[in-house]
Amino acid sequence: MGLSKTIWTNPAEFLRMQQPENPVLFFAPSAVQAAARRFIDGFPGMVTYAVKSNPGEEMVENLAAAGVRGYDCASPFEIDLIRRLAPDAAIHYNNPVRARYEIEHAVARGVKSYSVDSRSELDKLIELVPAEGTEISVRFKLPVAGAAYNFGAKFGATADLADDLLKVVAEAGFIPSLTFHPGTQCTDPHAWEAYIRAAAEIAAEAGVTIARLNVGGGFPNHRLHAVVPALEDTFRLIDRVATEAFGDNRPLLVCEPGRAMCGDAFTLAARVKSVRDGEHVFLNDGVYGTLTELPLIGVIDRFQVVAPDGTPRTGKPENRIVFGPTCDSVDRLPGELPLPSDIAEGDYVIWHGMGSYSVVTNSRFNGFGDLQMATVLSLKV
Repeated sequence: MGLSKTIWTNPAEFLRMQQPENPVLFFAPSAVQAAARRFIDGFPGMVTYAVKSNPGEEMVENLAAAGVRGYDCASPFEIDLIRRLAPDAAIHYNNPVRARYEIEHAVARGVKSYSVDSRSELDKLIELVPAEGTEISVRFKLPVAGAAYNFGAKFGATADLADDLLKVVAEAGFIPSLTFHPGTQCTDPHAWEAYIRAAAEIAAEAGVTIARLNVGGGFPNHRLHAVVPALEDTFRLIDRVATEAFGDNRPLLVCEPGRAMCGDAFTLAARVKSVRDGEHVFLNDGVYGTLTELPLIGVIDRFQVVAPDGTPRTGKPENRIVFGPTCDSVDRLPGELPLPSDIAEGDYVIWHGMGSYSVVTNSRFNGFGDLQMATVLSLKV
């Protein structure tokens, strides 16, 4: 899969002219750069991009062009990708669990920032990473609501353990920092407040002045009509609370948005394979393809249906069960979707906000998943 050389006006023009039988992701470079500028202009600190959310070269190149100078990587592959596409950028290796060969790979590539949430993993870093000029951020977790799912279920030290780890980091000669992740698609700005205040308490208890506080990802993209992400409100809250919590010892702030950078830069068009007995709708994309996330964090309701000639379907919405193309019965979108009553085979269901965790999770299960990408000036249909 690669970008088309032709730049189309919008998805409707492409669908009308090409009549694709396989799913298509439409990419708008202007949307990526606008998202990047929103963070660079609004966030009170360093902006890094969580590469895992969409590692496409077109994403990294456009983010670099917009001024993003840091990247959160979780694997040697991602580290090498950034070193190739943005060689002078800062790399934060914030996957808290790494094999020794992965750490050695990062050291050889000049990575100077790592996160950790356990003593055993910290011991590896102390053994393998030169301390001088290298930051280690202790990742901690809290039972905070407001996100689509709990990132603390896999990573994050308790406050007491974070206190101990932070002391060891400082004593070993590394640059001590703290980091957290409030959870993906977090629409409640106050989730960050609880974490920032807890970070100040951990640092004070450890008796360590931290250099930086990484407030994680979790920043949402626009998935629901009724929930428009209030990123600027979150930025202002983070700025205010960091000053209140740390006072004169306020650390430099870092964020690592993923979906908030790439999510709204892509729109998906999936074709209707069949409307079975006027009840079930089968698409040529599903949960083994670019729609993997929908059963995990909920359906995106920013969708519309157009006929093959690009004209919108206008029938009264009717709730339909929607299946993907594979023979697996779990290949079903959650709940029922209110699709127009005049939806027909050959139509296109167009989802907006589909840039995160779609390209990277698309599979070829059952021989499906042949995904095309097209560049457009605008994602409006």
